[in-house]
Amino acid sequence: ELALKSLGSEGLFLFSSLDTNKDLYLSPEEFKPIAEKLTGVAPISDFEEEETPDPSGETLSVVAKFQPLVMETMTKSKDGFLGISDVALSGLRNWTAPAAPMSVLLARQFKAFLPPKNKLDLGDPWWIIPSELNIFTGYLSNNRFYPPPPKGKEIIIHRLLSMFHPRPFVKTRFAPQGAVACIQAISTFYYTIAFRIHAEFQLNEPPDFPFWFSPGQFTGHIILSKDSSHVREFKLFVPNNRSLNVDMEWLYGASESSNMEVDIGYLPQMELESTGPSVPSVIHDENGNVIDSRDPSGEPIQFVFEEITWQQEIPWEEAAQKLEVAMYPFKKVSYLPFTQAFERAKAEKKLVHSILLWGALDDHKPVSASLPVPGSGRTLRETVLESSPILSLLNESFVSSWSLVKELEELQTNRENEFYSKLADLHLEKYNFPVEMIICLPNGTVVHHINANYFLDITSMKPEDVESSIFSFSTNFEDPSTATYLQFLKEGLQRAKPYLQT
Repeated sequence: ELALKSLGSEGLFLFSSLDTNKDLYLSPEEFKPIAEKLTGVAPISDFEEEETPDPSGETLSVVAKFQPLVMETMTKSKDGFLGISDVALSGLRNWTAPAAPMSVLLARQFKAFLPPKNKLDLGDPWWIIPSELNIFTGYLSNNRFYPPPPKGKEIIIHRLLSMFHPRPFVKTRFAPQGAVACIQAISTFYYTIAFRIHAEFQLNEPPDFPFWFSPGQFTGHIILSKDSSHVREFKLFVPNNRSLNVDMEWLYGASESSNMEVDIGYLPQMELESTGPSVPSVIHDENGNVIDSRDPSGEPIQFVFEEITWQQEIPWEEAAQKLEVAMYPFKKVSYLPFTQAFERAKAEKKLVHSILLWGALDDHKPVSASLPVPGSGRTLRETVLESSPILSLLNESFVSSWSLVKELEELQTNRENEFYSKLADLHLEKYNFPVEMIICLPNGTVVHHINANYFLDITSMKPEDVESSIFSFSTNFEDPSTATYLQFLKEGLQRAKPYLQT
């Protein structure tokens, strides 16, 4: 109360955003973001002091390519952003170009991407930055403006993402956090490493309230030598193959419980790419003498690199799938694109288990967090959808799919394929915000469905309080969510029996 009286609500909001350990005292480390902002000088980190460039070490030039979010793809744009202040969206509207179009990095800094000694098999994932959150730990505070200082392997990822915007958070507020990688190809001296990173950006600064910008994922690959002295190729990007790929959330008040707006949108381009292989910063002749990096005519010396012969490799799609399953165990069940799922179900005489969402199921964003039931899609994927009994039944009896409402709305109006249009129509008839789980026949007929909010409501009740016999609890499983979802799937199979027997 004394702090509120001294600082006012907005002052206390800023203070608490910096007071990370909530002891009502700002240590020098906690005050550092403000010091850097006021002085314009950022001290050299311990890591950078330790990593003094080796005179003979190599450097890698990386360029950033960025096209800003298409504002018209935001749901709020449909009513002209009615009721949303220009100040709230100022950080988003003003972000039109990368913070650093080009950067030169030490090749050895990419050592963070090398595999540990026990992860040398193709496609065997490991964590570069482990996820520290799960369904039980909850999520990190929304009331923050400045990222904590990166440590260890976070440093190179923070530096790379800082090329896009000065305030990247390499650990997201929601699970799964972090970065995961696996070996895609192996040669005598090189690895190709595939990786996936979940990170987000804070676009606003005081006195404005926080605005969180969360791309669905960053993915990419790096080809580097096994001793990390040479990087042959590097690329990082936000996939743009779906109609929506960014989640945005912004606060409207000076406390953690303040009202929050949430929206989704489409980002056409956000990528980093090396301009070529890393090259020596200093060149020596065969006798060890330093020579000029330009030839007598003044042209830069051209380097010739040996061709890499890969002895083992797996396709990019397989590596990406391994990373996806590491991030999301529920993906041990294949989730096919909407129309493919119905084709597969018809061929295999199975039912379609379909999840229809306002936001994506397999991006790190919270999927309707801060809406009527917080994070219903996130709760599903971190509990029932990754439980062993559910995975087993889905693999055995269903073809699974998840879709965005926006994608099915587009398919519904596509008259080039009447069957696909009808499938979308039958799904959307049953949809209720934010997430609907649907079981249907291969012809699209819905035999069963349940809304995620209702599902979470009944599984949080005591068994004796649940009236519906359809979603009665089983004594075989201690977890009521798993038992109820199993019952939902089995009820769908029961209702579809007449079709499956023909």
